Amino acid sequence: MTQNTPPSFFSRIAIAIGSFFAILGNGRLAADITRLRGGEQLAADVPTPEPKEVRIEVPVEKIVETRVEVPVEKIIERTVQVRVPTDTAALQVLGLMQREARFVDFIQEDVASYSDAEIGAAARVVHEGCRKVLKEHFKLVPVRDEAEGSRITVAPGFDTTAIRLTGNVVGQAPFTGTLTHRGWKVSQMQLPQLTDEKAAEIVAQAEVEL
Repeated sequence: MTQNTPPSFFSRIAIAIGSFFAILGNGRLAADITRLRGGEQLAADVPTPEPKEVRIEVPVEKIVETRVEVPVEKIIERTVQVRVPTDTAALQVLGLMQREARFVDFIQEDVASYSDAEIGAAARVVHEGCRKVLKEHFKLVPVRDEAEGSRITVAPGFDTTAIRLTGNVVGQAPFTGTLTHRGWKVSQMQLPQLTDEKAAEIVAQAEVEL
């Protein structure tokens, strides 16, 4: 039996008996049958409307990619030579000469009452100690390379801190004269590193014997 073929008489009796008990136990089914008997169409009989294409325009936010360049500070490392203040360096040298040669003690001593032999013996000790300080902490080179006693010419614009003119100095450079002393200049200096610059003021510690 197809969906639209009416059932037979006996089939309808079976349907009626089954429907009777079904209606008694299902209120919703009873309401549907009441509407059906009143001429209403069941939901299954109502034709389904065809879907309509509806176009809805949705505004889309425009996304713009922006490239932001942030300037970065370039760090340049540079080695800076630490220079010891001049006054501190002078105090250090004085302290080194006192430690190695008892230089301050020798200079502060009144040597008028000592004999030449005694002064000479003390001067030898001071000389050895001061020479040691110079060799360990300074590199000394001559200001002029010529031999002492040779004739040299001092050109115009010469360095007055490096050359001192003596004798009969008249007129303007160039000057011609005899080299009596080659001079000395420090090409390298290496002093001990100080943790406290005030400590350099103590060139000789007070000594206490217990």
